[in-house]
Amino acid sequence: MKPLARTGEKGKAPTMPDSKKNTRLLFADAPSTTEFKKLRKRIVRNVREAIEQYGMIERDARWLICLSGGKDSYTLLAILYELKWRGLLPIDLLACNLDQGQPGFPKTVLPAFLKEMQVPHRIEYQDTYSVVKNKIPEGRTFCALCSRLRRGHLYRIAREEGCSAVVLGHHRDDILETFLMNLFHGGRLATMPPKLLNEEGDIFVYRPLAHVAEVDCEKFARDMRYPIIPCDLCGSQDGLHRQQVKQILDGWEINSPGRRRVMFRALMNARPSHLLDPKLFDFAGLTIPT
Repeated sequence: MKPLARTGEKGKAPTMPDSKKNTRLLFADAPSTTEFKKLRKRIVRNVREAIEQYGMIERDARWLICLSGGKDSYTLLAILYELKWRGLLPIDLLACNLDQGQPGFPKTVLPAFLKEMQVPHRIEYQDTYSVVKNKIPEGRTFCALCSRLRRGHLYRIAREEGCSAVVLGHHRDDILETFLMNLFHGGRLATMPPKLLNEEGDIFVYRPLAHVAEVDCEKFARDMRYPIIPCDLCGSQDGLHRQQVKQILDGWEINSPGRRRVMFRALMNARPSHLLDPKLFDFAGLTIPT
């Protein structure tokens, strides 16, 4: 199947615009303040660290950047293009928005933004909203099924577009929240990995914002005045586990500034011999040397 054109219709894929021009457009309205320059530099450094540390670079590969219209995905798009402009990311980039049929979703915002920024993109419509509403009882969490359906379509789009990776905008706080949700509700020590191979073994999932704090994404997107689209499907539900965990982390951060940073560092410093999983450490085989 041929890639879709920038308008979302079938046809020849658009020629890749000059990456330097892309970056200048994405940062055209960037504030000139010292504070913003430091913020931009910090996010670039964090993203570069994650890409290098977790081995995301595949030379001459193509990445599908998943753009939801939220603060995180806008930050992801801009920073990846800046790295590409600097010659630090030898990757072909294709932005993609999956319109999931949510009532009131502003369909024109992202296509207009991406066209203005001259960013190659594909807009895909798949009504997963109706599926989720029909399958999930009233009052229950939509997130798991919604995410599973969305991920399936993104893998398909990646294959159709010749992309080796689906790139998501999950940041450090998402990773911490997922860890605590698994701890409190799933009975396991697990979180969102920065690099994952799908079950079929043909598509990577990358999270280059893994080291970036949510507050930095918020400041960056706000300062850049990107057109934010809220997720009303999940955000309208009260009492979600993730919101509860976020409140816990917020409380800890207020009482002990830097708590999130320390917790995230712990995820990078696991000691199997000091946990309780015999599949990770051979406790039975541990003996006193003679």
